[in-house]
Parts: sequence; C-alpha cells; structure tokens
Amino acid sequence: MADFLGLMKQAAQLQSKMQAMQAELDTIEVEGSAGGGMVSVRLTAKGDLKGVKIDESLYKPSEKDIVEDLLVAAHSDAKRKAEAVMQEKMKAVTGGLPLPPGLGLG
Repeated sequence: MADFLGLMKQAAQLQSKMQAMQAELDTIEVEGSAGGGMVSVRLTAKGDLKGVKIDESLYKPSEKDIVEDLLVAAHSDAKRKAEAVMQEKMKAVTGGLPLPPGLGLG
C-alpha cells in the first residue's frame, strides 16, 4: 500500500510540474524566418502565432506569391523551434521518461 501512496504522490507532483510548464510555455517565444530574414514570425512555445514581420521590399503586388510562400516557410521554421523547446521542457519535467497517453501537452 505504501508503494501505491508513493506513486500517487509522484503523479500529483508530476501533474503540478506539468501545469507549471504549460504556463511557462505560454511565455516563451521563438522566431522563425525565411528568405534570408525577409519574413519572420513569432510563436509561443505552444505554437500560438504572436507576430509577423515582412521586409518592405516585398510590398509589391508582383511579390504576393513569394510573400505567401515565405510566410509558410517562416511559420514552419518557428513551429520546429517551438516543438524543440517543448520537448526540452518535457524532458526536464519527466526526467526523460515517456508519459502515458493523455498526460502529454495539449
């Protein structure tokens, strides 16, 4: 029975750490860029879009398709960085142990 109580205490501690990490991920921002920095986007580590910057030289109607492609590429770059931050935070919280389904980040 003592093992069960210890396991329950560890689960409660893990849940508390996960909630703290969720809050922290909302405050961490990453930036992705494309086109040599002509387009950049900022995301939270949870993937929420916070900002977009577009170099003025791209404000020509003829550049519309290029800008759209660069926005997608910059978002992908930022998303990869956000996922890397999230994975590092998860390792810190779980000690590198895999979580059972349903206990991950949502």
